[in-house]
Order: sequence, then C-alpha cells, then structure tokens
Amino acid sequence: MNRNQVLLLSGALTGTAAVGYAQMSGYSAADLLRTSSGRSFIQVLNFLEQNYLYEVDRDAVMRGAIQGALGALDNEFTYYEEPADNEIDAANLEGEFYGIGVVLEGDRSGKGVRVGTVYQGGAASAAGVRMGDVFLEVDGKDVRSTSTNDLVKLVRGKPGTPVTVTFSRSGTPYTVTMKRKAVSNVSVETAVLDGGVGYIALTSFYNKRASEQFRAAVQEMKARGVTHLILDLRDNGGGLLNAGVDVADQFMQKGPIVSLQQKDGRSRLYGEAGASAGDYQGKLVVLVNRNSASASEVVSGALQDVKRATVIGEKTFGKGVAQAVLNTADGGRAAIVNSEWVTPNGRHINKEGILPDILVKDTRFPIPLNFAGSGVKPGTELTLVVDGQEVKAKADSDGVFRYIGDYPHRERSAVQGQATVDLESDRQLRAALEYFRTGSVSKDLQMTAEEAKKERESAHEKDGEETQELPQPAPGQSAPPPAPAPTQP
Repeated sequence: MNRNQVLLLSGALTGTAAVGYAQMSGYSAADLLRTSSGRSFIQVLNFLEQNYLYEVDRDAVMRGAIQGALGALDNEFTYYEEPADNEIDAANLEGEFYGIGVVLEGDRSGKGVRVGTVYQGGAASAAGVRMGDVFLEVDGKDVRSTSTNDLVKLVRGKPGTPVTVTFSRSGTPYTVTMKRKAVSNVSVETAVLDGGVGYIALTSFYNKRASEQFRAAVQEMKARGVTHLILDLRDNGGGLLNAGVDVADQFMQKGPIVSLQQKDGRSRLYGEAGASAGDYQGKLVVLVNRNSASASEVVSGALQDVKRATVIGEKTFGKGVAQAVLNTADGGRAAIVNSEWVTPNGRHINKEGILPDILVKDTRFPIPLNFAGSGVKPGTELTLVVDGQEVKAKADSDGVFRYIGDYPHRERSAVQGQATVDLESDRQLRAALEYFRTGSVSKDLQMTAEEAKKERESAHEKDGEETQELPQPAPGQSAPPPAPAPTQP
C-alpha cells in the first residue's frame, strides 16, 4: 500500500464492510417482521410506548437498543458511542478544541476531578489555577461526583465564551471566570538527557496531528546530533493505525510494518517502510508497559521483529485488532472489530501482547496503601501502623471503614511538548540509559526470575480472563489504555 492510501484506509475499511453487508441478507423493517426475534423487538417497543407509566425518551430507547445489539456480541472493541461523547472524541482527534488549557485527572480514591497540569498561555493559567486544584462547580453545577468525561463536556465550548468554575485548593474554595481559548492537542514530548541521549514520549496516536508532531520531534533530535534515542510508548493506548505505521517507518528503511487479517483468513499488507532522508538511523530503545496498546504494539512489534530497536519494559496490553467505523445518523458512532493485525514476522498480538527483549518493571507509579473493613461501632477512629507510619481511618454510620492513599500522578511540564522525566523513580528509563552505555542491563534493574516467568506465562492466561472494557476511539483504530488517562479541556 502506498503512502497516499494509508490515511484513507479507515474509510476504505468502512466502505468495504458496507458493501459486504449489502451482499448479505441485510436488515430492514421488512426483514425484522420475518423473524420471531424481530417481531418481538417491535412488540416490546409498542408495548413500552403504550403502557409505560412515564414519558418514553425514544432516542434513549433506540440508542440503548443499538448498544444492546453490539453488546450482545460480547466483544470489548465493538461498541456504540453516543453523540455527546463522539463530539468530544472528534475534537480530540482533530487535535484542537476550545477550553481552559488544563489536563484533568480523575482521582480513583473518589475525591473528584483534579487539575493535573496547567499549560502556559491558557485561560486557566492566566486565572491563577494550579495543579492539584479540585473541581467543585462548573457554571453553578455541582461536579464533585461527575466523571472526567462529563466534566470535559461542561468545560469545553465555543471560542471566547465564558465558563465559571469553583475550585477547591487545600480545602478552601475559590471561583474564577475564564474565556475559552484554542487548545492544541500535543501528543509528543521531547528532551535531551545526560550524555546526549534523545528522548521522545509519544503519549497517544489518537490525534491527526500526531504524525506531524512526531516527525518534527525526530528532526529536532537529528539537528541536535542525537545518536542514541529513547522512544517512550508507555501508557499510550493507541489511536490512528496509519499514524503508528508512519512512526515505525521513520526508523525502518524497507519491509512490511503491519498486515491486516480479516475473516477470510488472508493477510493484506497495510503499511510498508521506505527509505527517506528524514529517517532516524541511530541507536534506538523503545519503552513499553502494560498500558501500551494497539498502535503502540504495531510500532514496538515491527521494530522488534526487524531488530531495529531493543524493547525494554513490561509485556504490552495485547490489543491486536482494528475496527471499521460507521458514523450514525444521530451523530454517534458504531465501531466493529474488522480485522486482526499481524507483525512483519507473522505474530498475532491480540490477547498476547509484545514481550520486551529486556523485562523491567514500571516503577513510576507505585500502588498506594488501601484497605477497608467493617464490624466496628459507627464513628470509631482507627489507627494502623504501616512500616512505622500511622494511618488513620474513621468508620461510617454502618461501621464500615476504608482508607485509600493518594495516587501518584504523572508530572507534566507546563509547556506543551516539553518532557518531564524522573530518573530516581523511573527504573525503565534508567535501564534504557544503562543499555546505551554498556550494551546490557544490570540484574538489579531487571525483573526477578519469578516476575519474568509470570510475565512470559501471562499471555497464555489472558485467553481465559475477562478483559477490561476500554473507552474506545474512532475509525479503524486502537483503544486507549485501561488505566484512567488524563483529559484536556
């Protein structure tokens, strides 16, 4: 497939799927009446309309029916996204929207949505909003229990329109009114580390500008004389498949990058590398973790297969399927699994993942202490000593007590595109730097023999496990990671 066709493949896959349906029996109002299940569906809708005690929201019922139809396939990557959510995703995909210029983080301890990063030049920065501030109200609406996605819908809007937000800072509320401004979705962060080692973190492929941003980052590294480069794909849950192909192509001179296998069992070449003057040809290490998925696995799998890079980290998520997409008449989106992707060496990664060449745990975000219990008098204050430190919890009216420590969050620079790294907490990054210096990674940085054994065996265990449903992206593309990802409004 040539370069000009790649960006159109998502649409081409959708069109192909539509032709396939036309050649099959298809679905129409008349077809529904020919089957007992179809007649039952119409019966239930009429019964609901005539007998339900309350007013029926027909749109909600129809969308629920669509969700039920796709949900019946029991496939986590086949789904329907309602119009409001699809509108947010479409803006993310375009790479620009209008908001206040912050990164949102949903706190898994249930303490609400907080500000992860405030970008310079944004409305929030000018208003004095700081990292760690917690959202309380947006335009008078209480958002203390609102999800991150729903909060984004409230904060984003038309350019120049005002939004009034009440935040809490160290327990003290304050209110500011800001005018929404253009916010660019920057998916690439760069730095040059000690020893002249280049570092590019690609945080998402779900951005039409990701390829352009990545190419600029590679050229920056070449201009600065970087001969050893770290490509960080950790927590990158994927996105546009053609963007993944484009990234891999910048490190490969020739040969297949990824093929797609559909239900007929045949594999068709999707992306192929070609030599270019802009390609980076120096030493390369790729960092991955359990949340590296889909397009991230396309890149790391291809570079590993052709021995172009050394892959360091944890076994990846194992999302090796692409979706065909239908934009629905109501402004929503239906995505169905359409094909499985295959690496240059013929590996199928779905539910298997990419096993790194060197196994090193991701130590950046340790799981905080948490516990729960019951059986004490309401209001009882408990004190536990853990590693010499006191931890306090208070029982509620039912005698239930719980404690959830603060979850660490990823530090981001206030300047978009500028990477922030922490060598002290980041064992995988230290391993990459050591590999460049010595050609190997010391045992104290690598996983233990027992951990490595579990890592190698876990791919086979995944087949019998329930896979966490992920928030899904658009046209023929990869899924976001299972961990809560920061969102920009």
